[in-house]
Amino acid sequence: MRAVNHRVVTVVSLCLGLCTCALAQSVPEAPAVAAPLTRPTLVAQDTVNAAHTGWMMTSTALVLLMTLPGIALFYAGMVRRKNVLNTMASVVAIAALVSLLWFAAGYSLAFTPGSSWLGGWDRAGFAGLDFQLEAGKLAVSHIAPLIPESVYAMFQLTFAIITAALLVGAFVERMRFSAMLVFISLWTLVVYAPVAHWVWEPGGWLAQMGALDFAGGSVVHVNAGVAGLVCAWFLGRRAGYGREPFEPYNLGLTMAGAGMLWVGWFGFNAGSAVAADGRAGLAMAVTHLAAAAGALSWMLGEWVVRGRPSLLGLCSGLVAGLVAITPAAGFVTLRSAVVIGLVAGLACYWGATGLKRLLRVDDSLDVFGVHGVGGIVGSLLTGVLASKTVGGVAGSLLTQAIGVGAVAAYSLVVTAALLWVINFAMGLRVDEQSEQTGLDIAQHRERLGG
Repeated sequence: MRAVNHRVVTVVSLCLGLCTCALAQSVPEAPAVAAPLTRPTLVAQDTVNAAHTGWMMTSTALVLLMTLPGIALFYAGMVRRKNVLNTMASVVAIAALVSLLWFAAGYSLAFTPGSSWLGGWDRAGFAGLDFQLEAGKLAVSHIAPLIPESVYAMFQLTFAIITAALLVGAFVERMRFSAMLVFISLWTLVVYAPVAHWVWEPGGWLAQMGALDFAGGSVVHVNAGVAGLVCAWFLGRRAGYGREPFEPYNLGLTMAGAGMLWVGWFGFNAGSAVAADGRAGLAMAVTHLAAAAGALSWMLGEWVVRGRPSLLGLCSGLVAGLVAITPAAGFVTLRSAVVIGLVAGLACYWGATGLKRLLRVDDSLDVFGVHGVGGIVGSLLTGVLASKTVGGVAGSLLTQAIGVGAVAAYSLVVTAALLWVINFAMGLRVDEQSEQTGLDIAQHRERLGG
């Protein structure tokens, strides 16, 4: 009997063993989870997402449209006739100059790992952004691993271009063209690129602190606004400022430029989602609502104070709303966007009028009054109104204030130092005769026809 039992146990054991082996072979292994990228690298071409890539290429074109011709028209319509071509030439030259500097060094300093203060040199000297057709590989950024790095670098280039171009509004009608080119070159590399690294590269110190800036409230607008204020102060007032009427050349051009800014801003904010997804869609919606609220808020403020609304006020208000929603676009609800736009319209109206008089600085086209004030308001309100449901993170007013203060202080000090050095080396301002004649003739030997 014992022998029979022993045989039964042996047979059962063998059957169980065979079943276990079969089951082990039939269960697939869990797929290995790819480690998150920590720096730009080569990946298989089929890992990028076509929809995301298409949207980001479209966004890149929209943001470039904001500068060319958006900012060029917006600014040119507000200066005097004798300085229209110089204003446009400055914007075009900046777009070309910053493009080369970006791929030579700026992109690498801003968006590759390095220290918490500055990126490395991995992509400097027009290197990287590889595309290898036969090997089936291409480069992606660790910040945007689902689109080609060439697309991401181009998208971020358009931000660097428009930030530098915004500065033109602070010093129009009195800065030497050659000095402007030298200043913008240095400013892009030693001011814009480090600030972009602090906020947008995961290793940047403000990013690690948790500062929220979805599309450039501090990197673009606070940075440009404060730098513009320093430029205006350093160069001094235009001849006749406050004593002579400075009639804008053509506010129709300004309105056309403002319209292009409104449309292009969808690429600016919705594109900063770096994906064709629900967050991008919400960012587009809140951007539009904030612009509308800003335009109406400025208009009503001007109507109450001056007794009538103006086209220039409507255009300035919509830009104010767009500026203020920029840091918050991926973090807030529709209701919050309307609040941000309404507050920004009134705050920037005061910034371009009452605050401007208090500062006693000839910020010609209100770069600080609109972009600086709007960027500060939007960045701080992001800390108050950010929804964890929308953006996955909670806002902190203190953290936002630290970020705004750090960017403003750095931009102020370094911009002032650059202007001092350039002024010492070659001079910043045109002579009095050139200013009276107009920079179109004095700097370019060109004039408007008609």
